[in-house]
Amino acid sequence: MTVIEFKNVDFGYTEERIVLHDVSLVMDKPGLYCILGPNGVGKSTIVKCINKINEPLKGDVFLDGENLKDMELKDISQKVTFVPAHQTDAFSMSVLDTIMVGRYNKSKWGSKKADIKKVYETMKLLHIEDLAYRKYNELSAGQHQKVTIARGVVQETPVLILDEPTANLDVQYQIYVTEMLRAIAEKRNMIILMISHDLNITSKYAHYVIMLARPGYIYAYGKPEDILTAETIEKVYNVKSRVVPDKFCNEKTGSCVEVSHIFLDEAIMTEDSR
Repeated sequence: MTVIEFKNVDFGYTEERIVLHDVSLVMDKPGLYCILGPNGVGKSTIVKCINKINEPLKGDVFLDGENLKDMELKDISQKVTFVPAHQTDAFSMSVLDTIMVGRYNKSKWGSKKADIKKVYETMKLLHIEDLAYRKYNELSAGQHQKVTIARGVVQETPVLILDEPTANLDVQYQIYVTEMLRAIAEKRNMIILMISHDLNITSKYAHYVIMLARPGYIYAYGKPEDILTAETIEKVYNVKSRVVPDKFCNEKTGSCVEVSHIFLDEAIMTEDSR
Protein backbone atom coordinates (compact mmCIF):
# COMPACT_ATOMS: atom_id res chain seq x y z
CA MET A 1 0.00 0.00 0.00
CA THR A 2 1.47 3.33 -1.11
CA VAL A 3 1.62 6.17 1.42
CA ILE A 4 1.60 9.89 0.53
CA GLU A 5 2.70 12.40 3.17
CA PHE A 6 2.91 16.20 3.17
CA LYS A 7 5.01 17.78 5.95
CA ASN A 8 4.60 21.53 6.52
CA VAL A 9 4.42 22.30 2.80
CA ASP A 10 4.31 25.85 1.47
CA PHE A 11 4.06 26.37 -2.26
CA GLY A 12 4.04 29.54 -4.29
CA TYR A 13 4.77 30.54 -7.85
CA THR A 14 6.87 33.30 -6.29
CA GLU A 15 7.88 33.90 -2.68
CA GLU A 16 5.44 36.81 -2.61
CA ARG A 17 2.53 34.76 -3.99
CA ILE A 18 2.08 31.77 -1.67
CA VAL A 19 -0.75 29.42 -2.71
CA LEU A 20 -0.43 26.62 -0.13
CA HIS A 21 0.24 27.38 3.53
CA ASP A 22 1.76 24.86 5.97
CA VAL A 23 0.02 21.79 4.52
CA SER A 24 0.48 18.58 6.52
CA LEU A 25 -1.42 15.51 5.39
CA VAL A 26 -1.08 11.71 5.36
CA MET A 27 -2.90 9.41 2.94
CA ASP A 28 -2.12 5.87 4.06
CA LYS A 29 -5.32 3.99 3.26
CA PRO A 30 -6.72 2.91 -0.12
CA GLY A 31 -9.82 4.65 -1.36
CA LEU A 32 -11.28 7.55 -3.31
CA TYR A 33 -10.08 10.88 -1.93
CA CYS A 34 -11.95 13.98 -3.11
CA ILE A 35 -10.43 17.45 -2.81
CA LEU A 36 -13.01 20.20 -2.36
CA GLY A 37 -12.82 23.95 -1.97
CA PRO A 38 -13.67 27.21 -3.75
CA ASN A 39 -11.92 28.40 -6.88
CA GLY A 40 -8.35 29.59 -6.48
CA VAL A 41 -7.78 27.83 -3.17
CA GLY A 42 -4.99 25.53 -4.40
CA LYS A 43 -6.75 22.28 -5.35
CA SER A 44 -4.80 21.73 -8.58
CA THR A 45 -1.65 23.08 -6.94
CA ILE A 46 -1.66 20.51 -4.13
CA VAL A 47 -2.06 17.48 -6.40
CA LYS A 48 0.79 18.68 -8.63
CA CYS A 49 3.06 18.54 -5.59
CA ILE A 50 2.59 14.75 -5.54
CA ASN A 51 4.20 14.15 -8.94
CA LYS A 52 6.89 16.85 -8.75
CA ILE A 53 5.26 19.22 -11.24
CA ASN A 54 5.25 21.65 -8.31
CA GLU A 55 8.16 21.65 -5.86
CA PRO A 56 7.51 23.14 -2.40
CA LEU A 57 9.17 26.35 -1.30
CA LYS A 58 9.16 24.93 2.21
CA GLY A 59 8.47 21.49 3.65
CA ASP A 60 8.55 18.07 2.00
CA VAL A 61 6.36 15.55 0.19
CA PHE A 62 7.07 11.84 0.70
CA LEU A 63 6.05 8.86 -1.40
CA ASP A 64 6.41 5.58 0.51
CA GLY A 65 8.81 7.32 2.86
CA GLU A 66 11.06 8.67 0.12
CA ASN A 67 11.34 12.42 -0.35
CA LEU A 68 10.19 13.46 -3.83
CA LYS A 69 13.17 15.84 -3.96
CA ASP A 70 15.40 12.76 -4.12
CA MET A 71 13.33 10.84 -6.69
CA GLU A 72 13.66 10.81 -10.48
CA LEU A 73 10.55 11.55 -12.53
CA LYS A 74 10.70 8.10 -14.15
CA ASP A 75 10.57 6.47 -10.70
CA ILE A 76 7.63 8.65 -9.64
CA SER A 77 5.79 7.66 -12.85
CA GLN A 78 5.91 4.03 -11.76
CA LYS A 79 3.78 4.91 -8.74
CA VAL A 80 1.79 8.02 -9.69
CA THR A 81 -0.41 8.74 -12.70
CA PHE A 82 -1.66 12.29 -13.26
CA VAL A 83 -4.62 13.15 -15.49
CA PRO A 84 -4.76 16.95 -15.93
CA ALA A 85 -7.94 18.93 -16.38
CA HIS A 86 -7.10 19.89 -19.97
CA GLN A 87 -5.37 17.84 -22.65
CA THR A 88 -4.06 19.00 -25.99
CA ASP A 89 -5.82 17.59 -29.05
CA ALA A 90 -3.32 18.77 -31.64
CA PHE A 91 -2.36 15.27 -32.79
CA SER A 92 -4.63 13.20 -35.01
CA MET A 93 -3.97 9.89 -33.23
CA SER A 94 -6.75 7.36 -32.91
CA VAL A 95 -8.42 6.92 -29.54
CA LEU A 96 -6.89 3.44 -29.31
CA ASP A 97 -3.37 4.82 -29.81
CA THR A 98 -4.03 7.77 -27.48
CA ILE A 99 -4.97 5.43 -24.64
CA MET A 100 -2.09 3.11 -25.52
CA VAL A 101 0.29 5.97 -24.69
CA GLY A 102 -0.77 5.40 -21.09
CA ARG A 103 0.97 2.02 -21.15
CA TYR A 104 4.41 3.59 -21.67
CA ASN A 105 5.41 2.89 -18.08
CA LYS A 106 4.60 -0.82 -18.50
CA SER A 107 6.08 -1.55 -21.93
CA LYS A 108 9.77 -2.24 -22.44
CA TRP A 109 9.74 -2.21 -26.24
CA GLY A 110 6.81 -1.72 -28.60
CA SER A 111 3.20 -2.68 -27.91
CA LYS A 112 2.46 -6.05 -26.41
CA LYS A 113 -0.72 -8.05 -26.72
CA ALA A 114 -1.25 -7.65 -22.97
CA ASP A 115 -1.12 -3.85 -23.34
CA ILE A 116 -3.68 -3.89 -26.14
CA LYS A 117 -5.92 -6.13 -24.05
CA LYS A 118 -5.70 -3.69 -21.13
CA VAL A 119 -6.61 -0.80 -23.41
CA TYR A 120 -9.71 -2.59 -24.72
CA GLU A 121 -10.74 -3.60 -21.18
CA THR A 122 -10.47 0.03 -20.07
CA MET A 123 -12.42 1.33 -23.08
CA LYS A 124 -15.16 -1.18 -22.26
CA LEU A 125 -15.15 -0.03 -18.62
CA LEU A 126 -15.77 3.56 -19.77
CA HIS A 127 -18.19 2.58 -22.57
CA ILE A 128 -16.06 4.08 -25.33
CA GLU A 129 -15.29 0.99 -27.42
CA ASP A 130 -17.11 2.60 -30.34
CA LEU A 131 -14.56 5.44 -30.33
CA ALA A 132 -11.51 3.16 -30.73
CA TYR A 133 -10.68 4.19 -34.31
CA ARG A 134 -11.96 7.76 -34.17
CA LYS A 135 -9.38 10.57 -34.24
CA TYR A 136 -8.82 12.07 -30.81
CA ASN A 137 -8.82 15.63 -32.15
CA GLU A 138 -12.26 15.11 -33.71
CA LEU A 139 -14.03 14.22 -30.45
CA SER A 140 -16.39 16.33 -28.38
CA ALA A 141 -15.28 17.79 -25.03
CA GLY A 142 -17.11 15.05 -23.13
CA GLN A 143 -15.56 12.31 -25.28
CA HIS A 144 -12.13 13.87 -24.74
CA GLN A 145 -12.70 13.64 -21.01
CA LYS A 146 -13.60 9.94 -21.15
CA VAL A 147 -10.53 9.13 -23.22
CA THR A 148 -8.16 11.00 -20.89
CA ILE A 149 -9.64 9.19 -17.89
CA ALA A 150 -9.11 5.88 -19.72
CA ARG A 151 -5.49 6.81 -20.43
CA GLY A 152 -4.98 7.40 -16.71
CA VAL A 153 -6.72 4.22 -15.54
CA VAL A 154 -4.81 2.02 -18.01
CA GLN A 155 -1.45 2.98 -16.47
CA GLU A 156 -2.27 0.86 -13.39
CA THR A 157 -0.14 2.75 -10.88
CA PRO A 158 -0.91 2.55 -7.14
CA VAL A 159 -1.78 6.27 -7.13
CA LEU A 160 -4.09 7.89 -9.69
CA ILE A 161 -4.64 11.67 -9.60
CA LEU A 162 -7.41 13.29 -11.64
CA ASP A 163 -7.90 17.05 -11.92
CA GLU A 164 -11.67 17.59 -12.32
CA PRO A 165 -12.32 14.29 -14.19
CA THR A 166 -16.07 14.90 -14.45
CA ALA A 167 -15.80 18.32 -16.11
CA ASN A 168 -17.64 18.44 -19.47
CA LEU A 169 -19.65 15.33 -18.58
CA ASP A 170 -23.42 15.19 -18.18
CA VAL A 171 -24.89 14.31 -14.78
CA GLN A 172 -25.41 10.63 -15.60
CA TYR A 173 -21.78 10.21 -16.60
CA GLN A 174 -20.49 12.28 -13.66
CA ILE A 175 -22.16 9.79 -11.32
CA TYR A 176 -20.99 6.77 -13.32
CA VAL A 177 -17.35 7.91 -13.47
CA THR A 178 -17.18 8.75 -9.75
CA GLU A 179 -18.82 5.45 -8.81
CA MET A 180 -16.39 3.62 -11.11
CA LEU A 181 -13.36 5.36 -9.57
CA ARG A 182 -14.51 4.38 -6.08
CA ALA A 183 -14.91 0.76 -7.20
CA ILE A 184 -11.45 0.71 -8.83
CA ALA A 185 -9.85 2.11 -5.67
CA GLU A 186 -11.48 -0.62 -3.59
CA LYS A 187 -10.78 -3.46 -6.02
CA ARG A 188 -7.14 -2.55 -6.72
CA ASN A 189 -6.35 -1.37 -3.16
CA MET A 190 -5.05 1.95 -4.47
CA ILE A 191 -5.30 5.68 -3.80
CA ILE A 192 -7.40 7.64 -6.28
CA LEU A 193 -7.27 11.37 -5.67
CA MET A 194 -9.70 13.58 -7.59
CA ILE A 195 -10.60 17.25 -7.56
CA SER A 196 -14.35 17.75 -7.39
CA HIS A 197 -16.84 20.61 -7.26
CA ASP A 198 -19.97 18.54 -6.59
CA LEU A 199 -20.68 18.27 -2.88
CA ASN A 200 -23.46 15.69 -3.22
CA ILE A 201 -21.56 13.33 -5.52
CA THR A 202 -18.56 13.62 -3.21
CA SER A 203 -20.74 12.86 -0.19
CA LYS A 204 -22.09 9.75 -1.86
CA TYR A 205 -18.93 8.20 -3.32
CA ALA A 206 -15.79 9.53 -1.61
CA HIS A 207 -14.09 7.50 1.09
CA TYR A 208 -12.27 10.62 2.32
CA VAL A 209 -12.64 14.37 1.79
CA ILE A 210 -9.85 16.94 1.85
CA MET A 211 -11.41 20.39 2.28
CA LEU A 212 -9.24 23.36 1.35
CA ALA A 213 -10.05 26.90 2.43
CA ARG A 214 -8.62 30.31 1.65
CA PRO A 215 -5.82 31.25 1.67
CA GLY A 216 -4.68 27.71 0.77
CA TYR A 217 -4.72 25.54 3.88
CA ILE A 218 -6.46 22.31 4.87
CA TYR A 219 -9.61 23.27 6.75
CA ALA A 220 -10.79 19.68 7.34
CA TYR A 221 -9.85 16.11 6.39
CA GLY A 222 -11.80 12.93 7.05
CA LYS A 223 -14.87 10.95 6.09
CA PRO A 224 -17.59 12.76 4.10
CA GLU A 225 -20.22 12.50 6.82
CA ASP A 226 -17.85 14.23 9.26
CA ILE A 227 -16.58 16.92 6.88
CA LEU A 228 -19.60 17.94 4.80
CA THR A 229 -21.60 19.76 7.44
CA ALA A 230 -23.63 22.97 7.19
CA GLU A 231 -21.06 24.70 9.39
CA THR A 232 -18.10 23.65 7.22
CA ILE A 233 -19.86 24.55 3.96
CA GLU A 234 -20.73 28.01 5.27
CA LYS A 235 -17.21 28.61 6.55
CA VAL A 236 -15.43 27.45 3.37
CA TYR A 237 -17.88 28.42 0.63
CA ASN A 238 -19.82 31.32 2.21
CA VAL A 239 -23.06 29.44 1.46
CA LYS A 240 -25.81 28.52 3.88
CA SER A 241 -27.08 24.98 3.44
CA ARG A 242 -29.17 22.20 4.92
CA VAL A 243 -27.46 18.83 5.31
CA VAL A 244 -29.80 15.85 5.64
CA PRO A 245 -28.26 12.51 6.77
CA ASP A 246 -29.32 9.48 4.75
CA LYS A 247 -28.21 5.96 3.86
CA PHE A 248 -27.28 4.93 0.32
CA CYS A 249 -27.52 1.25 -0.61
CA ASN A 250 -25.96 -0.04 -3.82
CA GLU A 251 -28.39 -2.42 -5.52
CA LYS A 252 -25.54 -4.16 -7.38
CA THR A 253 -23.41 -4.95 -4.35
CA GLY A 254 -25.95 -4.77 -1.55
CA SER A 255 -23.60 -2.59 0.52
CA CYS A 256 -24.86 0.51 2.34
CA VAL A 257 -23.00 3.68 3.35
CA GLU A 258 -23.93 6.78 5.32
CA VAL A 259 -24.33 9.81 3.04
CA SER A 260 -25.60 13.37 3.28
CA HIS A 261 -27.97 15.21 0.95
CA ILE A 262 -26.83 18.81 0.71
CA PHE A 263 -29.34 21.52 -0.15
CA LEU A 264 -27.74 24.88 -0.90
CA ASP A 265 -29.86 27.78 0.32
CA GLU A 266 -28.21 31.20 0.24
CA ALA A 267 -24.90 32.75 -0.81
CA ILE A 268 -23.30 35.04 1.76
CA MET A 269 -21.57 37.85 -0.14
CA THR A 270 -18.61 39.37 1.68
CA GLU A 271 -15.94 41.82 0.58
CA ASP A 272 -13.52 38.89 0.07
CA SER A 273 -15.94 36.98 -2.16
CA ARG A 274 -17.09 39.83 -4.40
